[in-house]
Amino acid sequence: MASPLLSTSNLLILSATLAFLATSSFADNVLYSGDTMYGGESLIYGSYRLTMQTDCNLVLYDNGTAVWASNTFIKGSNCALQMQKDGNLVIYEYGVPVWASNTARELGDYVLVLQRDRNVVIYGDAIWSTKSIAVGIAPVIISENSTQPAVVAGDGITVVTGK
Repeated sequence: MASPLLSTSNLLILSATLAFLATSSFADNVLYSGDTMYGGESLIYGSYRLTMQTDCNLVLYDNGTAVWASNTFIKGSNCALQMQKDGNLVIYEYGVPVWASNTARELGDYVLVLQRDRNVVIYGDAIWSTKSIAVGIAPVIISENSTQPAVVAGDGITVVTGK
């Protein structure tokens, strides 16, 4: 009989560093499903910063230069970014959606990761990305063996997709 954990569509194995977060429900570069980033909060990896700005715009910065944006700066104020449990990444203003990645799927465990290559990706399966990979940075490692395919994001996160 298959393990109940392996029978789910996605199994996340997190490194010990990410598993025991003391001060926040998200690591410096990870937003977990069900978690929210409010205006002024950021995911950070080295010189990369994904910021939910107070003007409602979600912006990816590389050394202070914007390389991607949701272009929602005119849509409101007091916005929040939520990684939903259905895999959809949504910006809300007072509970009303103003932008979404349009990646909703079945309920599961999803994570938004700001990776070492500057790309921002939703994992369960990789279902959305900013496609902003920095030149000269090693990409995400994808491997597959005969029993469990795996994606290693290079950030201490391995996503194992059960079949």
